[in-house]
Formats: sequence, C-alpha cells, structure tokens
Amino acid sequence: MMHRRYQSGIYSLIAVYMALMVACSLTVGLPKLERDDVVLAFGDSITFGTGAAPQESYPAVLEKIIGRRVVNAGVPGEITAGGLARLPKVLEREKPALVIICLGGNDLLRGMSKKQAADNIREMVRLTIQQGSAVVLIGAPALGLSLSPEPFYREIAEEMHLALEEKTLSEILADRTLKADLIHPNAAGYRRLAEAVAVLMKKNGAIE
Repeated sequence: MMHRRYQSGIYSLIAVYMALMVACSLTVGLPKLERDDVVLAFGDSITFGTGAAPQESYPAVLEKIIGRRVVNAGVPGEITAGGLARLPKVLEREKPALVIICLGGNDLLRGMSKKQAADNIREMVRLTIQQGSAVVLIGAPALGLSLSPEPFYREIAEEMHLALEEKTLSEILADRTLKADLIHPNAAGYRRLAEAVAVLMKKNGAIE
C-alpha cells in the first residue's frame, strides 16, 4: 500500500513539474519580419527611455540589434487608458508589422484597478491584431519588495496567444546597477531589456 502511494506521489510531482515547464515556455509563432518592416515600441516612460539618453532607450538599442526600424512611441506617465486612446492613430500612422506593448506600470504605481488595466491591454492587443500587426507583450512588475511579474500579463498572453517577456523588467528593477532611479532602468538596464526582447523575437520566429 505504501509503495503504491509513493508511486502515486511521484507521478503527481512529475505531472506538476511538466505543467510548470509548459507554463514557463510559453511560445507562439510570430510572422518573420522583412527588412523594411516597421516595429512599434508602444508604452510609457520605460519605452520612452527615461533615465538614459535617447540613443540608449530600449527601442533604439533593439533597432540596432534586429536591423529593422523601431519606432519609439513611449509617453512618460501614461496609464493604460491613455494608451488605449492613443493607439489607433499611432497604428494608422506607422503601419507596423509588429507592436511591442509595455504598459500598466503607472496603473500599478497609482493603485488603480488591475482588472481595468488588464482589460485595457486586452483591447489594445485586439486593436493591434485587427490592424494586421503581430504583438509582443512586456510585463511590468507588481508592487512589493519582490518585484515579481504581475500575473495578469501571463493570463493575457495565454488567453490571446501572445509572445510574452515577463521577467526581465522585474530583474532589472531589482538590480541597483541597472537602474537610474527607483522605477527606471539606466542605459545598461535598457540594453538588457532590448536584448531580452530580441531573444524573444528570435525564439518566436520574427527574426533569424
């Protein structure tokens, strides 16, 4: 009897482990970017590059890494509601093949509704896909000492089949050597974020 229970316990642990491995390797296919395709980096001050020179922002560094034009559409202080209102005109103007959305951090800092922030991000994703663009989502960390990734980003990514970079920004903001201030990376931090996004794009087939 003990032997059977032991086996059952082992099988349960294996099942949990496999489920965790699947959850940690969320991968979707992205369309391969042509050389003249435009990538839109859409977000708040993290996208804008507050805390570093313009050429050191993550979109500027990403452009050099991937060899495609990356438009920096970051607005410092923006919340998800503002991003949702702004996005349609930016999509129409830039006609991007791929949009990287990094919003929600200001909603969290201001103690605003997480549900509303998540709903706004979902709607931004829907609008982007309707315009024929692929989406990469960058998760902002939850408030607290651990700076762990906010769970709703993974929920959105799984629900809408998105490529997700959910850990790097949290890791950057937990490292004093990678920060310009409490909530913004420095040049080294932005480079780390750009490199992580480039790896994600390559993993999902957008670049070689």
